[in-house]
Amino acid sequence: MVSGKSSKAARNARASVVAKRATPWGTIAAVAVVVLLAVAVFGYGISANRAKEDHQAALAKFTPSAQNQDPSLQIAGIVTQQYAGGQHVTPDKQVAYTHSPPFGGAHDGYWAACNGVVYPAAVRSENLVHSLEHGAVWIAYNPNQVSGDALSTLSKKVDGERYMVMSPYPGLDSPVSLQSWGHQLKVSDVNDPRIDEFVSSLKQNQYTHPEVGASCDALGPGAFDQDNPPPFAAAPAPGTPGSEPEIGSTPASVAPDAPAPMR
Repeated sequence: MVSGKSSKAARNARASVVAKRATPWGTIAAVAVVVLLAVAVFGYGISANRAKEDHQAALAKFTPSAQNQDPSLQIAGIVTQQYAGGQHVTPDKQVAYTHSPPFGGAHDGYWAACNGVVYPAAVRSENLVHSLEHGAVWIAYNPNQVSGDALSTLSKKVDGERYMVMSPYPGLDSPVSLQSWGHQLKVSDVNDPRIDEFVSSLKQNQYTHPEVGASCDALGPGAFDQDNPPPFAAAPAPGTPGSEPEIGSTPASVAPDAPAPMR
């Protein structure tokens, strides 16, 4: 028989073993962290998708259609002017543009490559205006006012995107200026929602540019060399001997300015 003393010792030993089985707080904490991270990632994904859907819905009214051929006319601050297409000048000529940057009128016979090209240096305006005739949107920026993260934000809107082109524009009177054929919008903030509204309204809009379906591909040396484009030169004043006139058919019209964008 087992004495009471022995039984008590056995019970104490078992209790000691049970006591040594400590709660695995480390494992529990690790699992909790994983669960919280998963919830956070899932929640962020839902939030990001919802924001994207909201953004797309907001741009829906800026999508061209037979019933709404020029949605950009809803954008506050937009400048519009009618221009005749097909007015070409030779590479040795400058056009006396009345707008800076120009957004229509006479232009070089060769267009600037405009399929998602972000030019690091300023490019000859006469070539870029031809790109607008083909349905491209040109984003110009003042290099003294837009740099760093702001420049990166703008570049992402253009880099690799068909019928989009971007370049610095020395002396620009606003941080950013958007051009399409016969349309211009100047903004002070790279996050201004009107930038996306302009692009949605006018990029390859068949109702607003003369040469629907024309290419934006690079032409190469001897025409327009994307890797060595003709450099920017400030437009001469109208009437300057040797320059070509802009050839605009109607005076420009300006929509009322928008309030300062929310940051």
